[in-house]
Amino acid sequence: MDALDRSDEDDDGTVFRDVITLALAGFVAIVILLLPHLGAQAAKTAEDARMPGNVLVEVTWPPEFDTDVDLWVQAPGDIPVGYSNKGGAVFNLLRDDLGQKLDLSGLNYEVAYARGVIAGEYTINLHLYRHLSKTLPVPARVVVSTRSDDGSAARQILATDAELRREGQELTVLRFRLDAQGALVPDSVHNLQRPLRSGRKS
Repeated sequence: MDALDRSDEDDDGTVFRDVITLALAGFVAIVILLLPHLGAQAAKTAEDARMPGNVLVEVTWPPEFDTDVDLWVQAPGDIPVGYSNKGGAVFNLLRDDLGQKLDLSGLNYEVAYARGVIAGEYTINLHLYRHLSKTLPVPARVVVSTRSDDGSAARQILATDAELRREGQELTVLRFRLDAQGALVPDSVHNLQRPLRSGRKS
């Protein structure tokens, strides 16, 4: 009887080891099957995190200002792009910041990007749409960067500081020319006023 009991225990132990081994083998197989998908997802996340566009225009102003500064941009031969017209053939407004209204980031920041590079003159304006802080002037910084299609990091080509002195003011902060490769044309940078907001005067 003792030998029979021992045989049953050995059979139970063998079955238990077999079940554990099969479960472990199944887990390893699932992990091996998922590895390519995990790598692809990580690469997709990194690609999604990269800022789109070949020409990037960014404006920032102090986070303590409850102020809505609007970025307006125009590429050569295209329509002006800003808060009331967020996309053209070349530029798109990626973020329309309303100041502290509905903003959990604590930043005052707008950005527009161009799909591709068109040779010719680019115009960048700022418009002081709404200013609840009442402290004037409103300082703002504009940065222009370019990136080639090979996926390399954006390279800053221009930066300037501006001051908006009254609500409703539209100010041309940069006008410049790019060649077909996205390089800044020498001696093409100026800020001669050119309104971009259609049908409105600054």
